[in-house]
Amino acid sequence: MAGTLRSRNRREIGSDSDSALEIEEPTSDIEIYAKEVLNSLINDNLPPTPNNFSLYFDRLLEKKSEHVRKQIVSMLELEEDNDGEKTIILEQSLKQGFSSVKNILSITASLYKNMALMTKILEKRKEELKQGNGVQSIAGIVGVLEGDISKLNTILTKQSTQLKELYDETAVVVKSVENETIFDNRFGVYNKRYLLTKIAHEIGLIKQFNHKSSLIMIELDRNLQESVNNEKAIVLMTRTIARLLLKTSRRSDIVAHYGNGIFSMLLKHTDIASAKHASGRLCELVSNSNFFLADREIQLKIAIGITNVAPEYSVEETIVSALSGIEKAYKEEKVDYAVVTRGDETPESEE
Repeated sequence: MAGTLRSRNRREIGSDSDSALEIEEPTSDIEIYAKEVLNSLINDNLPPTPNNFSLYFDRLLEKKSEHVRKQIVSMLELEEDNDGEKTIILEQSLKQGFSSVKNILSITASLYKNMALMTKILEKRKEELKQGNGVQSIAGIVGVLEGDISKLNTILTKQSTQLKELYDETAVVVKSVENETIFDNRFGVYNKRYLLTKIAHEIGLIKQFNHKSSLIMIELDRNLQESVNNEKAIVLMTRTIARLLLKTSRRSDIVAHYGNGIFSMLLKHTDIASAKHASGRLCELVSNSNFFLADREIQLKIAIGITNVAPEYSVEETIVSALSGIEKAYKEEKVDYAVVTRGDETPESEE
């Protein structure tokens, strides 16, 4: 089916030959169906927004033959990443965690009440000792107090065991939630785990549909970091970079924190030439942003490594290529970004 998506039936739009736009006539089932969905939206005077297109896409699909439905559904399954199922599992874990915390608080409140009760009992026995006459009377009071303490100890031991069990359960839930998180709270972007998952998913899509995607890695210029030599200021500048990445990214782009202040952008359906253009715009946007440190004005600067996402290479190999691009960028004189693809990891190599 991927081959049929590349058929080359074309027609021109526009009377000016210099600005004529060539588009491909739909040939495959999915292309023909997509055009039908778009025409239906236009006929119903609805704007072809993603939400409207998705609604009509599902609605009209019900009227198609079983053969067409199977073909289209099989293609859709490749793009699904089970985010809904993951969200359900995460919510279940959180509910379990909340339940454990609620029980911990309940037992803690009971412990507090028992300790308060014991304080009252001790005060009562203290008064009885003051009023007691003779050794036998005092011994009786001490015996009663010993029984009170024994009862309290039994209760506290049981509740302490319950607290430990609940704590262990909560710790497991918290660890499970941490392992499933996709967001980096420090910088307000996706985290490394989510990035790796998305790159792997994109590699699978490229294998099927043979489109082009790119990966860029970005870091705050090392020379700038050394000149600032202020950890708090560097963190603030890095957060500024993260905000600028989100500002310049498209809805389809994945912006993530890879680690150690290095960010990544997965540019879907973007070839190397377009990735270089996007990197140039990003470098310009950052360079036009100033950061104030006390009475010092600092011009921000970044280094970017660019690589292609290819189905024949693993996620790790793809990331290594992009990171090598950062090293190469530091050696470039005119630009702050550089391209490195697999087989071209040496920073001194030509693009």
